[in-house]
Amino acid sequence: MSDSEKVKGMIEVILERMGKQRLPRLIQIRDNLNNGQKLSGYDIEFLEEVFCDTQDNHYLAKDSEDEDLQTMFIKVVDLYKEIIEKAAENEANK
Repeated sequence: MSDSEKVKGMIEVILERMGKQRLPRLIQIRDNLNNGQKLSGYDIEFLEEVFCDTQDNHYLAKDSEDEDLQTMFIKVVDLYKEIIEKAAENEANK
């Protein structure tokens, strides 16, 4: 298997994981926060996992010509930022 085939395979796996697992859960967390809830321990663990995965794989999106991958990374980072800001706001409004 060539390096380009390996990268292509990694991109497919990342896109599937983000599209089917990460984004839906991030959206759910954001919606919960927008309804005044606070982050649970499970939410925090999930966010840490997403952050680590994004950090570990950002080079693929940066160096890739795959627009779907780049778009997915942008969505994840934007949602993550929105979640952290809203979670801090909810905590401050105890």
